[in-house]
Amino acid sequence: MNKFSKKFYLTGHAGKMECLLDLPDVPPKGIALVAHPHPLYGGTMENKVAQTLARTFVSLGYATARFNFRGVGESEGVHDNGVGEVDDMALMMAHMQEQYPGLPVALSGFSFGTFVQAKLQQRLIAEGRPAERLVLVGTAAGKWPMPEVPKDTILVHGELDDTITLQQVFDWARPQDLPVIVIPGADHFFHRKLGHIKNLVMQLWVRHN
Repeated sequence: MNKFSKKFYLTGHAGKMECLLDLPDVPPKGIALVAHPHPLYGGTMENKVAQTLARTFVSLGYATARFNFRGVGESEGVHDNGVGEVDDMALMMAHMQEQYPGLPVALSGFSFGTFVQAKLQQRLIAEGRPAERLVLVGTAAGKWPMPEVPKDTILVHGELDDTITLQQVFDWARPQDLPVIVIPGADHFFHRKLGHIKNLVMQLWVRHN
């Protein structure tokens, strides 16, 4: 948990959702949702990459929310292979938009969480209300059927990732002509490299906006 994270609960499609909210010191200029790695392999909203993404968006002035997927921590239900998880993320988005109306929404995720957010963005595009932008770290290409994502998506991957190889990400990104930012020496969990994620996202977000 980040230093000033506030716990709250929502009622999702499978029961209780255990959630965390991180707020900037100024009135939020956007909403950010963070998705954690695979729940069947120890992934939780307390994951260090997920926490880093949350801190990054708070630094950018975004009201930032994350939650434990089904069956993790105090969240009820069982893992639903990304289907129910996307529904739950959509519910979280609706909740945050009620709390902070009129603000743009950013979607970010790590590993399995990138699949959830990419699928949600696909749904939002079909509904004519896409999220402002995506940040995908350790993108789950080759592990999950990743859909296409918008051209301005920020993709960050570790050079030495042996869970999702750089080649798998390149093979997914190449047909979309998507740049991939590679962190030299980083493994899947970005041990000792978390600062690079925050610095890169902050720099690219500010330039884009």
